[in-house]
Amino acid sequence: MSFATLGLHPELLSAIAAQPGFKRPYPIQSKAIPAVLKGKDLIAVAKTGSGKTASFILPLLQLIHCQGADERRRLRALILVPTRELAAQIEGVARQLGSHLNPRVKTGAVFGGVAINPQMIQLKGIELLIATPGRLLELVAKNSVQLSSVATLVLDEADRLYAEDFQDELREILALLPAKRQNLLFSATFPPEVERLAASLLTDPMRIEIEAESSEPELITQQIYLVDSSRKGPLLRFLVKSGDWKQVLVFTSSQKRADNVARKLVANGISASTFHSGMSQGGRTAVLAKFKAGELRVLIATDLASRGIDVQFLPHVVNYELPRSPIDYQHRIGRTGRAETAGVAVTLLCPEDLAHFKVIEKRLGQRLPRIDTAELDLSTY
Repeated sequence: MSFATLGLHPELLSAIAAQPGFKRPYPIQSKAIPAVLKGKDLIAVAKTGSGKTASFILPLLQLIHCQGADERRRLRALILVPTRELAAQIEGVARQLGSHLNPRVKTGAVFGGVAINPQMIQLKGIELLIATPGRLLELVAKNSVQLSSVATLVLDEADRLYAEDFQDELREILALLPAKRQNLLFSATFPPEVERLAASLLTDPMRIEIEAESSEPELITQQIYLVDSSRKGPLLRFLVKSGDWKQVLVFTSSQKRADNVARKLVANGISASTFHSGMSQGGRTAVLAKFKAGELRVLIATDLASRGIDVQFLPHVVNYELPRSPIDYQHRIGRTGRAETAGVAVTLLCPEDLAHFKVIEKRLGQRLPRIDTAELDLSTY
């Protein structure tokens, strides 16, 4: 199957052909794009790295582009997301995929942590908006954006929107939207609260569930290193240096731990920086840009970034500490093994975390072999 068989506009197909990562549609794209173009409500359950962003951006761009002149330069599509990074990432995809449209669809992203005035200015004539709930409500309160013309609502990472306690903001936003609209709900998991939301929000929805086809779990090699907590730092530095790892995303459970790990990596001659909510938005954006460009060897992040960072061909992910839930573990390791490229997910496992890791393994449906590091000489690291 090719993108040309999905009913997309020639100008969108031209933009797709110019993108190196779009050789053929992922399963979620081949199923979702025609459904969205037909105006159907949609529930799509797909893991991280499944190609879901293009599965709603492409048809939304087409639906807006094909509107009559009297309907243009009004907000037609609203995409709600849980994090600033995801908002910026989706806007980047929308700009790339809409770059060959004439006239262009005006897109934008709004989120907290930065000045609101520049965002207010960019909203004039906006047609496709990606927003975090809190900042969107601020802009509505300032009369900078009207939601009455929204024809399609997308909830992306719906499970994370609930996990991050956006329920009250979601209710406020839903009350401001037209009753008659298309609703698209995308989620990596489908817990009961998201099921209830879907039941109340969607009308006769088409349901798409992508299991393993798109994220290709066999592309991710999981390596579990047994290590005492006091030897975690030296082991990480050993792995980076001895393996000559060039680009590594490391996950910690707290900002303080992330700062400490980064400081010790830098002290040992490894370029590293942190990425967490304790940093300014400008600082996070700059660090992420350096990491993507290969100018930074190691990025240490909290779970804030488990879905917000999208680095194509990222070769290594490290769980310096275990996440709280098996779902977060899957999101973390899903940062690698993307775009049909193999990757390695490393977990540094302490004896006191063995019971929790067994819960994660049960969720994964497999027991992963351990690598004992007790005899490994880490004294120089």
